[in-house]
Amino acid sequence: MLTPRYMNGFKNVPNIMQRIVSGAAPDKFNLDHLQGLGFKSSGDRAIIPILKDLGFLTSDGSPTPRYHLYRDPSKSAQVLGEALREAYGDLFLINDNLTAADRPAIIGKFKSSTNSTDKVAELQTATFLGLLKMADISKSPKATIVEPLVEEGEVNQSHTSALGQPVHSHNSTQLDLRYTIQVHLPATKDIEVFNAIFKSLRANLLD
Repeated sequence: MLTPRYMNGFKNVPNIMQRIVSGAAPDKFNLDHLQGLGFKSSGDRAIIPILKDLGFLTSDGSPTPRYHLYRDPSKSAQVLGEALREAYGDLFLINDNLTAADRPAIIGKFKSSTNSTDKVAELQTATFLGLLKMADISKSPKATIVEPLVEEGEVNQSHTSALGQPVHSHNSTQLDLRYTIQVHLPATKDIEVFNAIFKSLRANLLD
């Protein structure tokens, strides 16, 4: 996905986005509402279709759940980052962590994907990079596994199976001991003897 929308002038966009955060959500975010916020320049009107492509507004201008979530200042940057990843998904194939340093590649992507002229591709890129400055595009951190704390003086042991493979192990900066158990099987053809031995090993060591 790659929206072809762009602003001819971006200077008022940060203020428009801030008014979304600070003001009440309207029934319809349309031209009348935009002008009521004090943004009466014809160049500001392009923000409305951009907000629609970003998933902030429905096709009729109604604020979406994303619009309302963006109004939480603690989440605004992350919400916009998620919206950019959706509306400009093809750009993130260039670099998952896009910055202004990727401008030439971004311009080229707009030209090839949207058949834009040099001038329009520049404006499309400027619009994207302007929005990017206000967004947090970092992905959610992966869940981390916290190892149990080892008290000072505690010995951390790792059991190993009869084949010498570790069964349970924990990382420890204190001391890591391992031991191997060797099983000498009796010379017998009675299968029940072997079953009893391995059943006992499983019950007492592996569990």
